[in-house]
Amino acid sequence: MQKKKLAKLVIERLKEEYPKTQCTLDYDEAWRLLVSVRLAAQCTDERVNVVVQQLYKKFPDVASLAAAAPEEIEKIIRPCGLGKSKARDIQKCMKMLQDEHNGKVPDDFDSLLKLPGVGRKSANLIMGDVFNKPAIVTDTHCIRLVNRIGLVEQMKEPKKVEMELWKIIPPKEGNALCHRFVDHGRAVCTARTKPYCDKCCLADICAKAGV
Repeated sequence: MQKKKLAKLVIERLKEEYPKTQCTLDYDEAWRLLVSVRLAAQCTDERVNVVVQQLYKKFPDVASLAAAAPEEIEKIIRPCGLGKSKARDIQKCMKMLQDEHNGKVPDDFDSLLKLPGVGRKSANLIMGDVFNKPAIVTDTHCIRLVNRIGLVEQMKEPKKVEMELWKIIPPKEGNALCHRFVDHGRAVCTARTKPYCDKCCLADICAKAGV
């Protein structure tokens, strides 16, 4: 099957399966999503959502985090792992927002990539969820599923996967589709157990169904 046609079917079926998909990181301001995305590296979203509550009690805004000692941030975020590097990135990122962007998160991709601790995955998430702009977030669920389904072939490097998906996925669909990949990857097309192909809405069009 042509990959654009396959992508169209995948989008339609996952929309039906997960009509109300959304980011599983809790946030009410753009800068808080930036913080949570950095903390989520090698950590569950559920744990991040708990830890940030304590972080924001002590540091409730961009200015206070920008002025904080990384060691103080690290004490709070340690349960998320990689505390030292995450604390350093968060403090530097908030300081750059304060110094160069009037405390606001920029709404263009290249500016986001210049922020400490922000890579393509984080920048795409911000672009899609905060600013409603075209975005493709190639996290572990996305990469696993698109390889299994056959939208890409034997491709694991996030940027390469992203570039291939841009060729076959309508820009307006990318962000929500990647959230649905997370939903489907957690519920059905799992990583740590055998995928539940018998209850998968994509089984008849998936290249690896039953394998």
